[in-house]
Amino acid sequence: MRNASITINSAALTHNLNQVIKKIPEKTKVLAMVKADAYGHGVKHCILSLQQADALGVACFDEAKQIRSLGWQKGIVLIEGVFSQQEWAESIEADCQSIIHHQKQVQWAVDQLPAADSACRTLWLKLNTGMNRLGFEPEEIVAVAKTLVDAGYNLILTSHFANADRPDHPSNVNQIKIFTEALTELREQVDSNIKASLCNSAGILNFPECHFDWVRPGIMLYGSTPLEGISARDLQLKPVMTFAASLMAIHNIAAGAPVGYGSRFVANRPIVKGIVSIGYGDGYPRVVDGSAWVTVKQMASDSTESETTVSYKCPVIGRVAMDMIAIDLTEVPNPMVGYKVVLWGDPEQAEPSVDEIANSAHTLGYELLCRVTQRPTRVVI
Repeated sequence: MRNASITINSAALTHNLNQVIKKIPEKTKVLAMVKADAYGHGVKHCILSLQQADALGVACFDEAKQIRSLGWQKGIVLIEGVFSQQEWAESIEADCQSIIHHQKQVQWAVDQLPAADSACRTLWLKLNTGMNRLGFEPEEIVAVAKTLVDAGYNLILTSHFANADRPDHPSNVNQIKIFTEALTELREQVDSNIKASLCNSAGILNFPECHFDWVRPGIMLYGSTPLEGISARDLQLKPVMTFAASLMAIHNIAAGAPVGYGSRFVANRPIVKGIVSIGYGDGYPRVVDGSAWVTVKQMASDSTESETTVSYKCPVIGRVAMDMIAIDLTEVPNPMVGYKVVLWGDPEQAEPSVDEIANSAHTLGYELLCRVTQRPTRVVI
């Protein structure tokens, strides 16, 4: 058995959601993002820990159907909206709210009105404030909103920051200005009851004045930082995922000996090399640089004859392969095949965070979490 595993800590997920709730006004609601299978954690493993959220956000209708099949009774929001008139009809039947970001979606909504008591009578109207990805332009938003309100819909104006992780970026001030001016205009000219949602994880932390009626936490729920230069631990977030495997082989390597594909690593001294039963086929990034490390857990007996764990920081050496990685075990006394190796997990347990490994791979924690494969065994605690 390879012993490659992904452990999901449900208590950590609940803790992180509570950290969000503590930071927002009491009246503000939480749309917890669970797209991409709950950022790679497995949405079926996460729903019970997110019961305090007011609704769940997904990218597409297939994700929404899965959540409904798992018994989620509260709101679901399709953050990309629907992709056809048929899907619009199906989303109403599944009681899913939609973001509206282009004219065809407006027409589908007008042509097929949900029942008066349906949650789908509320639409999330997307405004392009400068992200330039999805949404109506400021000069057309009033006309679109009027069409939808006249048809019988309630609206939540929404937009998305492009640089919320960098609070000093000039685009943030501009986006907030465009959003607040549009919201004021809509409330004055269309419907005074229009609600608003602007903040993702980084926005929640950096722009408390913009929490409005709904916030949309994503990555922070899973214990990864949304901010540049500030760790998840500094933000009092707990990692939900621990990615681990075990030592499957140990060898002594002479100075000058290469290791792995391309002979990228060459030992500059005699070392003890370990092979770990995990690789990019499991979701560990192939492109990590020389700063990547793992934690080797060694069992040791103390004076009371009970076992304790000692953790050792070991560099990743050579190129990551599909099924294996090599590490330097030289500093681990008497290493043994079968020792647990943590690829990323909890810094409080002397383990690398997913954000540290993401830095080594020149990417973000978001990507690493979403790219873990189904090959490792899932364990929920």
